[in-house]
Amino acid sequence: MAVSQNTDLHVTDEKKPCPLCPEEKFKACYSHKLHRHLQNLHWKVSVEFEGYRMCICHLPCRPVKPNLVGDQTFSKMGAHYHCIICSATIMRRTDMIGHINRHVNKGETESRFITVPAPKSSREVLKESATDVQVLPNYSTPQKTDSYFNPKMKLNRQLIFCALAVLAEERKPIECLDAFGATGIMGLQWAKHLRSSVKVTINDCNENSVTMIQENCHLNKMKVKLNTKEEDNDEAMGDGEENTDTIEVTKMDANVIMHLRSFDFIHLDPFGTSVNYLDSAFRNVRNLGIVSLTSTDVSSLYAKAQHVALRHYGCNIVRTEYYKELAARIVIAAVTRAAARCNKGIEVLLAVALEHFVLVVVRVLRGPSPADDSAKKIRYLIHCQWCEERIFQKEGNMVEENPYQQLPCDCHGSMPGKTAVVLGPLWSGALFNTGFLRRMLFEAVQYGLDEVQPLLKTLVCEAECTTSKHFSTHSPYDENKQEECGVYIKTPNTSAESFLVHGKRKSDELIRNAAKRQKPENSAEHPAFYYNIHRHSIKGMNMPKLNKFLNYLSEAGYRVSRTHFDPMGVRTNAPLAQFKTILMKYSTPTYTGGQAEGPLHLAEDVQAAEQVQAAADGKAEDDEFLEDDKSGMTAAMFTKGYPTHCAAD
Repeated sequence: MAVSQNTDLHVTDEKKPCPLCPEEKFKACYSHKLHRHLQNLHWKVSVEFEGYRMCICHLPCRPVKPNLVGDQTFSKMGAHYHCIICSATIMRRTDMIGHINRHVNKGETESRFITVPAPKSSREVLKESATDVQVLPNYSTPQKTDSYFNPKMKLNRQLIFCALAVLAEERKPIECLDAFGATGIMGLQWAKHLRSSVKVTINDCNENSVTMIQENCHLNKMKVKLNTKEEDNDEAMGDGEENTDTIEVTKMDANVIMHLRSFDFIHLDPFGTSVNYLDSAFRNVRNLGIVSLTSTDVSSLYAKAQHVALRHYGCNIVRTEYYKELAARIVIAAVTRAAARCNKGIEVLLAVALEHFVLVVVRVLRGPSPADDSAKKIRYLIHCQWCEERIFQKEGNMVEENPYQQLPCDCHGSMPGKTAVVLGPLWSGALFNTGFLRRMLFEAVQYGLDEVQPLLKTLVCEAECTTSKHFSTHSPYDENKQEECGVYIKTPNTSAESFLVHGKRKSDELIRNAAKRQKPENSAEHPAFYYNIHRHSIKGMNMPKLNKFLNYLSEAGYRVSRTHFDPMGVRTNAPLAQFKTILMKYSTPTYTGGQAEGPLHLAEDVQAAEQVQAAADGKAEDDEFLEDDKSGMTAAMFTKGYPTHCAAD
C-alpha cells in the first residue's frame, strides 16, 4: 500500500477494518484504535520513496511456500511490501529498499498505482538543558526514524558539553563540529550556552535530518547558515531576534566534511562503531584540539560478539571482570593508531564506559615524536583465566621462553593445561587527566549540570586513586594543575597574544610545550584495571562494607579508589594476592543459626585470622578445629550473646 505523506486520514466514528490486515487477524474497531494500529504496525516499518510510503501488507497477496505435515498441506501468508513502480511483492524491508534503488538507477521513478491518503506524522517537542527539539514518532529507534534521539544519552551529552566548555576557556572562538547531528540537540546546546565562544557546525547526510535540524534551530531562536554542497553556496535562513548566533548546517558525509575543513573540536557519534571516521577526524583537526567519540557497539566491545571486535578493532578479547575498562582501552588503541597514521599523538583526557556507550575524549598533539610516544603505549595484555590476574606485556620485541613468568600468580604451576590468554593490543597508558576533569567539574557547576557532577567527582577520585573523603575542590585554573595536563593550557590570567594562532606558534612556546609534554606523570598515574570485590569473595564468609574495605587497603599502604566502571569495583595498586589476604582478614564467617551483632575484625590477632581462614575451607576442618580449641578461640570467634549449642554446631 502506497500512501502520501502530505494528506490526512479522516476516519469516522464507525467501526472500520484495517485495509492491510485480514479480518481474522484484526477486527473492525473505532477510529482511535485503527489510527494507533496503522501508526504502530504499518507506518513504522514502511519504505519511503519520493513523498510516498509503502506500508507493510498482511493480506493474502503473496502465499508462502506450503509446508507438508503428514498428508496435509499448510500454507501460511507472510507480510510483504508492494512496489509502487512495478507489480512486485517483496518480503523483507531491506530487500524492498534495494529493489527501489535498482528502479532509481534505471531511471524508473513513475508510479503506476493510485495512492490513498495516510495519517500525518505527529511531532513531539522535548526539552533538555533549556534546549527544545522536535522529534518524530519512534525517535528512540534508529531503524524506524531518520532523526534519532536517545534520552538515555543525556549524561553523554553533558560530559561532551563540559569538555567543550573547558576548551572554550583555553582559546576563543573555536570551531566545533557535530558530525552526526540527527535532531541537532548537541550542537544547539553548544551554541545556546557557550554563545560567541564557539562556532557550531551541525552535519548530517540525511536530508530529512537536515530539515529537522533547521526547524529545531528556528525553534530555539537561532539563525541557520545552510551549506549542502562542497562549494560555498550558503543560504542564510531564519530571523532570530533573541540570539544573534548562527549555526551552520551542512548535508555531507562525515568523512567528506572532515577532509574539507579544519576544526578545533570534533565529536563523532555514529550508530555503532566509529572506526570508519577516525582517519578523517585526525586529518585536519588543529593542534591541541580535542576529538571525542561515542561508540555504541557495546556487544562487540563488551566481548559478547568477539569476532566483531576482531574485525572492527583488530583486538582479541574475552569476557573478564574488568570488561568495561577493557572496552575503553580497545577504543583508545584504535584512536591512537588512526592519529599516528596522520603523524599525530594523543593525550587521553577522559574515558567513560557505561551501560549504553563508551565515550573517549582525547587531545591531539601534532608531530611525529608525540605520535611515536603514543604508539609505544599500545601493548598486549596477559590475562589469567583462573584467578583473573592481569599484567601488560613487557616492552620489546624479544620472544620470551615462558610468558607465564610475567604474571604475579602461580596458577600455571598449580593448574593443569594452559591457564592464560593474550588480549589486545590495548592502550596501556592513563585513562584520565586530573586537571582536565577538575576543570570539567568546575564548568558543570557553572552551568548547573547537576546530573553529571557525581560522575565527574568519581572520575576525579579515580584519576587520583583516592577515596571520596580525601577529595578536595579548589580553583581549576591553578598553575600546578596546568602541569598535570601534559600540554600548555591558557588560563584566564594569560594574555591571548602569548598563546597560539591557528596553524602557527612561536618557537619558544613550542619548546615549552614539548618540555611540559615530556614531564613524567607516572608518579600520579592511576593503576591499570580494577578488582570486583564480589568476584574475589570467600565462600562462607561475609565481606566487609566496600567503603570500610577501601580504608583497610589504604591503611595497608596501597593506593585505592572506587571506579565508575563497576559499582563494586576497587581500583588499587595492590597485587591480587594481597587483595585477597586483606579481604579474608576482615571477613566474618556466615552462620546458619543467625548473624553476629557486629563485624568481627581480628586485626589485633593474626593467628585468629588464620584460624578463620582455615574455618572457611571445609566443614570437616571446622569440626576438628572446634573440638581442639573450645576454650580460647571459641570466645574470640563467636559473640557472647550466642548460646553454647550454636557455637558447637
